[in-house]
Amino acid sequence: MPLLRRAFPSKRLPGGQPADGTRQAALVSLSWAEQDIENRWGIFRGGRYTSVNKILSFLLAVMVAAGFLALMFVLYRSSNPVLKRLGECFVRPGNLFTTGPATLCFAWGLVIFALKVPKLRLQRRALELAAVPQHREFVLNESTAKTVLERMRSLVDNTADFILLNRIDRALSNLQNIGGVSDVSTILKSQADNDENQVASTYAVTSAMIWAIPVLGFVGTVQGLSMAISKFTAELGSSAGAEQIKAHLQKVTAGLSTAFETTLVGLVFALILYLLSDLMQQNETDFLDECNDYCHAHVVSKLRVRDREAPRG
Repeated sequence: MPLLRRAFPSKRLPGGQPADGTRQAALVSLSWAEQDIENRWGIFRGGRYTSVNKILSFLLAVMVAAGFLALMFVLYRSSNPVLKRLGECFVRPGNLFTTGPATLCFAWGLVIFALKVPKLRLQRRALELAAVPQHREFVLNESTAKTVLERMRSLVDNTADFILLNRIDRALSNLQNIGGVSDVSTILKSQADNDENQVASTYAVTSAMIWAIPVLGFVGTVQGLSMAISKFTAELGSSAGAEQIKAHLQKVTAGLSTAFETTLVGLVFALILYLLSDLMQQNETDFLDECNDYCHAHVVSKLRVRDREAPRG
């Protein structure tokens, strides 16, 4: 449902912001300031486009990881052997040193993807706005571009917060200084490349997590093997009888369990994050392709820019 926003009329700067800081009375169909999931919580400023605020996502990840490990502690003390075995993989004293950080990294990646989904959905809603008139007779030139810009800026609180509208705003704002359709296409293509780089940069944290989690698992492997070998060496050097050595070897197998369990946890977490990252990136790539199609169909194809005057001899 459109949001009715009350304010005093004022001039607006490029990008849709009022020049004097007040809001213009308009029927706003999209409001990034009020509909972005991070901004709605009012704790931290939301990341641009589909990027996620790192501090907010990390704090949420800490809570998620703490809740998950608390659940594993409950399972660890369960009388059910299957549940107890699952809990041991995470909270056994020898495992927690590496599974704890791995769980935090995994939770951080999950929180980032969970926040990205509604942010991408909000960006997609800009495709549904009739920012540029759709009828065939409409022609974009220096005079009609101003009308389109005013209409588009009245539909949202700030066009700079939406990938598609920001791209169109930049192209039409410079239309009066452009001498040909090819120049407009160049501006749109340049902005499209910037948007792709912006979206790709939002996966830096998750890419680091996908790399770090298996490393933590291998650290647990080395730790477990080191613990098992040291205990096994100590038992071989002792003068205890066969029965005592057999009892002490259980401590050795505990170290081996740590080695393999931490590796398993790390590889599973990394695999899940990798699949989710690939799926999310594909959705964002599809959205950027839709933005490109929209600009070609409703902006470039309607451009009729007047030729510049020939220089006088």
